[in-house]
Amino acid sequence: LNNEPPITSSVQSSEPPKTDSATNGIQKETIMSPENLERDYWDIVETQSHEVDVDYGNDIDTSEVGSGFPISQRGRSVNSPNFQKSDQDDLPEPEFGTEEYYRETFWNLNNIPNSKNSVLRHLKVGINGINVPWLYFGCLFSTFCWHNEDNYMYSINYHHRGAPKQWYGVPGTKQDADGVERVFKNYLSMKMRDVPDLLHHITTSFSPRILNQEGVRVCKLLQNSGEFIVTFPRAFHGGFSLGPNCGEAVNFALHDWIPHAVDANERYRTFARPSVFSHDRLVYTMAHWAKELRTKEICSALAQELRRLKNEELLLRAKLIKAGVRDVSNDVTLPPNRLDRLDEESADYDDKRLCHSCKHICFFSAVCCECSESKVSCLRHSHYMCRCSIKRKYLLIWTKEKEMNDTIAKVERRGEELANSNVVSLVNDELLEKYATEDKYHHKTYDVSVDPICALDKEVPQLVSSATSSIASARSSSASPELKQHPV
Repeated sequence: LNNEPPITSSVQSSEPPKTDSATNGIQKETIMSPENLERDYWDIVETQSHEVDVDYGNDIDTSEVGSGFPISQRGRSVNSPNFQKSDQDDLPEPEFGTEEYYRETFWNLNNIPNSKNSVLRHLKVGINGINVPWLYFGCLFSTFCWHNEDNYMYSINYHHRGAPKQWYGVPGTKQDADGVERVFKNYLSMKMRDVPDLLHHITTSFSPRILNQEGVRVCKLLQNSGEFIVTFPRAFHGGFSLGPNCGEAVNFALHDWIPHAVDANERYRTFARPSVFSHDRLVYTMAHWAKELRTKEICSALAQELRRLKNEELLLRAKLIKAGVRDVSNDVTLPPNRLDRLDEESADYDDKRLCHSCKHICFFSAVCCECSESKVSCLRHSHYMCRCSIKRKYLLIWTKEKEMNDTIAKVERRGEELANSNVVSLVNDELLEKYATEDKYHHKTYDVSVDPICALDKEVPQLVSSATSSIASARSSSASPELKQHPV
């Protein structure tokens, strides 16, 4: 690896060492190739024939320890002293290969969340792992278990140096992503009954062979130093390191992420899992900056989501008022929602209006009760808030119906402008097909074989799909039970 002399596998074999007559009986040692290491890794996970302790320095805050990329002097990074306050944005891009280029390019992971086409540029507060990169220091078999990104965002991972990483990925389509969740529910039904959001804990690893046997498409890719890996919305991914290495990762979100954001928001409400930021606020902030929307398709998707939010909001308001909840919006003056940015002050205010039931940020309105000065509820779950009479409950409204209609009209006008202009749509099937063909030629990914990756002893319990039990053997009831990983 990395043009260094071959090193030998440290995993002991029960078979006697092989000899070669051509070398006068000298023992031949197994070369530590990616293929052999992959086989050893899944042998440990699936058969539990060895116990391995693994160290992993993960989720290390680059704002404290520093990034592997230089910090922008044009205010393109949250960690820049002049973040988004620089007047140098209109300057030409630096020449490729210069020190300034690496500081200012949007391939710099400090900068990409704030690129002109990234929705996250509206976040004016640093969120670790979202728009502030995390560093990762791995060693042999350091594992990142199956997961998709927060709020189903895009992610980009850069391998700074060291041994390669073996990645596995599942497409982010509904069919494939639902397939991963189905496998988890079938094999870990008991555990997921106790921990419904187990998939979000990033602690469970399944062999890609099992996923493939259950009809889930899986691809794999070896990431070497100096290479980027991009994951798409809701795409499950996982893998492990083949030796000591250092990587860095961050999220970003293009405008086509909107439908995936809706799915993620609804899923989080099902599990009462707080979101890293308010979906409703971010959507309205995008609408506020409608002039930055680049295609009519994006405008259409955004307007559709704005209409969905408005329709649900007005429907539930009418139902609650009819049921007896008092509308005090004319008697109480509330601070207006700030729509030009999502800054630290806005985030702090949003944290104070989390629904007590589903943890959704009540951005448009909230139901309160006279029995509590701090508890609020979204319009969906007000009946779970307390046992008080409906007459004691009242409705706080931050966003009026007129403002909602005006916001939708603003986005629709922008869509009409783009439809009547000469702006080329980003949705071009011919271009997509051309680039996809080129990408497949230069960066091939291969389906994981459904054949066993290693020989399984007949006495080793097999993983059997079951709707009533988590796994056939208690020894296999948790992910990688003998592969112990210790965060540094």
